[in-house]
Amino acid sequence: MSRGSFRALGYAGALAALSLGGCSGPVNNQQGHMPAQPVAFSHAVHAGQYELDCQYCHVGAERSRHAGVPSASVCMNCHTQVKKDSPEIQKVAAAVAANAPIEWVRVHRLPDHAFFNHASHVTAGLKCQTCHGQVQEMVRVEQVEPMTMGWCLDCHRKTSTESLTAPTPSAPRAGELLALSSGTPLPEPSKSPRILRPPSDCSGCHR
Repeated sequence: MSRGSFRALGYAGALAALSLGGCSGPVNNQQGHMPAQPVAFSHAVHAGQYELDCQYCHVGAERSRHAGVPSASVCMNCHTQVKKDSPEIQKVAAAVAANAPIEWVRVHRLPDHAFFNHASHVTAGLKCQTCHGQVQEMVRVEQVEPMTMGWCLDCHRKTSTESLTAPTPSAPRAGELLALSSGTPLPEPSKSPRILRPPSDCSGCHR
């Protein structure tokens, strides 16, 4: 075997060792991951009981790659008046007073080589629960889905098939009969449904 071949094998072995040493399990497959957080925030109370819209806190979800985590000042929009004496709220108030971020522990994480854009999914009508599970029922957020490449591809392919085969709506919807009889422009719901074609080729998610 040539010296170049030995060198190539050495590099491959070193790379494999580094890869295995840096991963405690399959990349991304962290179903059930439910870390403790610095503040005991309950989605079941906020998103479930009080039905706060996800984007009130995760403001980037509709227009950015990242959904974003709210600053402590967003919490204090309500909690200057609500449950001010709660030890958990006092942690948030202290962070605001110190102008310091709360160090939330990340629950969902994709590898660096995978490109994901929240905005393209949210604006296509995907519900948060599709990927994140029934968050409105979670006292502490956990990863429900595997979020592996195969899982994402299954969803993309299913969505493409359903979008192409869905029948075009024919019956008038709310407000359309009045618009048709009066000659006014048809309301927004009458527009043709958007045909979704999420990518299933490599370049869609590996850029």
